[in-house]
Amino acid sequence: MALPSKYQNGSIDSSLKGVYRASPVKLLIYGTGGGSPIDSAKAIAYNIHQETGKWIPSIAVPTTLSVAETTQNAGFTTEDKHKIAVSNPELVPKAVVYDGEIALHTPLNLWTSTGIRSLDHAVELMYHPLASEIPTKRMCLEAIKDLVTYLPQSKANPDDADIRTKLFVACYASLFPFLYTGGVGLSHSIGHAIGATYSIPHGITSCLSLAPTVHFKASNPEEAKQIARIIPYIGKQSTGNDEKDAHSVADAIAGLVEQLGHKTTLTAYNVPTGDAEEEAIASRALHSKEHKDFANRK
Repeated sequence: MALPSKYQNGSIDSSLKGVYRASPVKLLIYGTGGGSPIDSAKAIAYNIHQETGKWIPSIAVPTTLSVAETTQNAGFTTEDKHKIAVSNPELVPKAVVYDGEIALHTPLNLWTSTGIRSLDHAVELMYHPLASEIPTKRMCLEAIKDLVTYLPQSKANPDDADIRTKLFVACYASLFPFLYTGGVGLSHSIGHAIGATYSIPHGITSCLSLAPTVHFKASNPEEAKQIARIIPYIGKQSTGNDEKDAHSVADAIAGLVEQLGHKTTLTAYNVPTGDAEEEAIASRALHSKEHKDFANRK
């Protein structure tokens, strides 16, 4: 039996709990679509568990490249536009169905912008402190190569289901069952800070934040070293200087965003300008003015 992926204010409607208690059959939550409905399915399962102590499994049929289907995390937005995060290994969908034919119904702009979200996952995991070399970073490098190859092809050939399937495989590798708690990286944190507050879609937040974040990370030798490993996977020649190579990766990301037609600005989404707003965004993203990146944000 499938439950509708709908909840209000982060709590489960009493009718759903009643169905769960009364049903003689095993229930299943089915999430299909982008990151939001798949996260909704996980949030429903989490809240039902909070109320009943029992887990309802879910399956995911993604239609975008956001990659909510591989993680134990779920996020939802409250009425006052705050992002709430929940996490538990039981929230990982028990099965994922990738179908390029189904994905042909996804609007191209949504499809390719969430592809940049997938790229965001792969790039940020390269310098994530908990990411292992094998399989995580090796899979991320292959994901990056495929994303920069197939996203432009998908834009040029929007009715090609095979290319969309290849992108699904790449997005899976970009966040290969991510069982860590907490965030992925700074670009993601900025995305959460601006996405919920200003109603900016997830894919577009990565289009706005990823390249500038990589430029910022280039000044950190350890993080630049990991970013520089991406160079041969995007068809570039290494300069032998990690900082320069990291900046080159950032430039390539910005170029891909523009090639896909997603170059934009915060002001285009009515984000107020000025130091006070910048500080507010940084505070929401970093959760504390004591964070090492806060003082270095200029």
